Amino acid sequence: MGTAGPSWREAIDPEWRSAFEWVEQNLGGPIVRWERHPRWRPAWYFDVDRAGELVPVYFRGDRGALDHGVYPLEHEMKVLQLLERHELPVPHVYGFCPEPRGIVMQRCPGRSNLATAESEAERISVLDHYVELIARMHRIDLAEAEAIGLERPRTPEALGLGDLDHWERAYRREKRRPDPMIEFTLRWLRRNVPRHRSRPALIQSDAGQFLFDRGRITALHDFELAYLGDPMAEFAGLRNRTLSEPLGDLRRALRRYEDLTGEPADLRAIDYHTVRFGLVTPLSTVHLVADPPPGIELVQYLAWYLVYGRLCIEVMAHVLGVELQPIELPKPVSTRHSTAHAALAGMLAPMAGADPIQAYQTRTAERVARTLERAELFGPALEEQNQDEVGALLGRRPTSWSDADLRLEAFVQGAGPESDAALVGYFYRHFSRQEALLQGALRELEGVEIPMLD
Repeated sequence: MGTAGPSWREAIDPEWRSAFEWVEQNLGGPIVRWERHPRWRPAWYFDVDRAGELVPVYFRGDRGALDHGVYPLEHEMKVLQLLERHELPVPHVYGFCPEPRGIVMQRCPGRSNLATAESEAERISVLDHYVELIARMHRIDLAEAEAIGLERPRTPEALGLGDLDHWERAYRREKRRPDPMIEFTLRWLRRNVPRHRSRPALIQSDAGQFLFDRGRITALHDFELAYLGDPMAEFAGLRNRTLSEPLGDLRRALRRYEDLTGEPADLRAIDYHTVRFGLVTPLSTVHLVADPPPGIELVQYLAWYLVYGRLCIEVMAHVLGVELQPIELPKPVSTRHSTAHAALAGMLAPMAGADPIQAYQTRTAERVARTLERAELFGPALEEQNQDEVGALLGRRPTSWSDADLRLEAFVQGAGPESDAALVGYFYRHFSRQEALLQGALRELEGVEIPMLD
């Protein structure tokens, strides 16, 4: 954190100086306070003194090496500006900084995550208000959305698939190794498109992101994945969101949407879109897990890949009527190196009073150490279980984990619906085994379950 006194020109890294200069030049006053937002994505909080008025500003930076390549940052800026024109509560956009790239926007009051609500009554009130706002957003004239570059789906199949083609192209461009779960789920989605749906709307997609205070939404935010699609996909986004930020009773939210719009909820369409949107996370993170760039918060990306991959499988199992069998965790087996893993994890435990960025980096390293500690104790036995199951599916036991993935991917690419139940059961256990290695490092995703709506 910095404040007026020593100039930011001496206090920050040279790579960010042009961003500070852009903010001062375009907002018409000096930055008197600044703070780096400690997270995986570059972002800053600024206070700008404009003619004696203190203007709170948020700089939302580009993803850089972690960019999914599907939607540019300018896409989000244009959607925010459209929503502001319709008087929806979103941050005002001051402009776009070209280098380093970032949206410069209003920093709005309020807090995120309904788990922080002061009471159940406040949680219900906020979610009710959110449903009112998305119902209004869904009524925006699509011609206005097309004018800023969004594409209107023209067929039921295009409406159902949403932006899946964009994500699949990005996945194939960056693919590093076989991934049979992703290939299976892509095929399932294309076979099961809900062709009875017809009305598109502007949707947030990655829904449920907002700030709130005293029972009301103060700002909707994070529209980087917004597109024109099936309104039921908004509730699929909420089901994804509630894994990390519990939102409360989504069935009640659905009933409120029905009352406001007169449109009955389509639970099967929501299930489909839950799988489709859930797969976006594995599609966009698998290459980072397979070949992590320097500095990445690896365990966070691995957690997202595994938990949202499991979400896809659980909802497919629900649709198919498949009863999923839990795994049996083997007894831990120590090696002569186990004490070193435990010692490393202990050395990286958070320290009180540390610099926020340094503390973030230390927590990131600690999560890797905790995962390696469990991988040594449980990993070999869990991998034996996995290869036994793949062998039973394919009629031949693979020679390694990579051989299992290679052979299973080839199998799913030629399999039909008759194999769905067996594959869903296997993938659930496979992802559960891998997720078990992250216990203690999953943070907000520890032990989460996907809510079924019926």
